[in-house]
Amino acid sequence: MSPRRVQQASRPDETGRWQLQEAKARFSEVVRRAVECGPQHVTVNGEERAVVLSTEDYVRLRGQPTGRALVDLMADSPLADVIFEHPKVKGPVRAVTL
Repeated sequence: MSPRRVQQASRPDETGRWQLQEAKARFSEVVRRAVECGPQHVTVNGEERAVVLSTEDYVRLRGQPTGRALVDLMADSPLADVIFEHPKVKGPVRAVTL
């Protein structure tokens, strides 16, 4: 499925849509507007190809990577009661001068 075609706007400041060459030339402004006004859409040949988001929007959409989902998945697993035995490994200790 091809990306949705969008009509190019003459004033990216009002619409949040930027042609790639304009976004490259005014990247600082694209980033500033992403923070102040919301997502900024970048188009190539009239098709949306990328979106510039503020960090706040990105974290809200993606979530903070805490590992909580993995812990919950393992706790809810039908194998949660399995106990793994592992042999204790003893090896030689070498002298280290500090």
